[in-house]
Amino acid sequence: MTAAVEILRAVELYKSYSPKGRERIEILHGVSLSVYENELVTIVGASGSGKTTLLNALGTLDTPDSGEIFFRGDKIFSNHAFQLSDEKLAVFRNKRLGFVFQFHHLLEDFTALENAAMPNFILTGDFKAAQQRAEPLLVSVGLQDRLHHLPSELSGGEAQRVAVARALVNNPDIVLADEPSGNLDSQNSDKLYELLATLARERKTSFVIVTHNSRYASLANRCLEMNDGVLTETFLGNP
Repeated sequence: MTAAVEILRAVELYKSYSPKGRERIEILHGVSLSVYENELVTIVGASGSGKTTLLNALGTLDTPDSGEIFFRGDKIFSNHAFQLSDEKLAVFRNKRLGFVFQFHHLLEDFTALENAAMPNFILTGDFKAAQQRAEPLLVSVGLQDRLHHLPSELSGGEAQRVAVARALVNNPDIVLADEPSGNLDSQNSDKLYELLATLARERKTSFVIVTHNSRYASLANRCLEMNDGVLTETFLGNP
């Protein structure tokens, strides 16, 4: 049996904030976790438990106070700092990671196709080739009839599916999704999570999905729970 390949590993991450005039608040308290190839992981927990802070640290969008982060065995965070320059870190994020946020953050003056292509255009400088790469992704998320629509012409669920296609356009090793259905109604939320689970299986891409809704944990290979900055594994989901 082939051993699982570790993509991302965090070791003893700590993060705290000192709001002006208030006592220091510890957000992450020694969090450690590993994410493996072709794995869908959900992280559940109440608002304020540290889920988003953890996801931002894993995605190199926020700097932990201490700990270590490894990506495919290479140390990218240690000694209170990321081990890449800001420029190299931006390239790393664009090429190796995909992001889906609670709000889609689409560029309003660009079509669905152009928005989905943007990370690949930034990476390669070839906008035509980037759109050719993005189009089948939009088809795969059911937007073949919305390629040339602006974000204002899309429903909330459609806009969020464009964001999913955008996250996948550079064929990242891992997609980090932070409450991706937070602005959707329950029906569209269900559809989005089912789509993410399907994409994870079909594309063999790893996903880490933060959600406050434990209902969606059953779609995952593993479910982790954040409580007051501490991460625990609650159960194994789908094999």
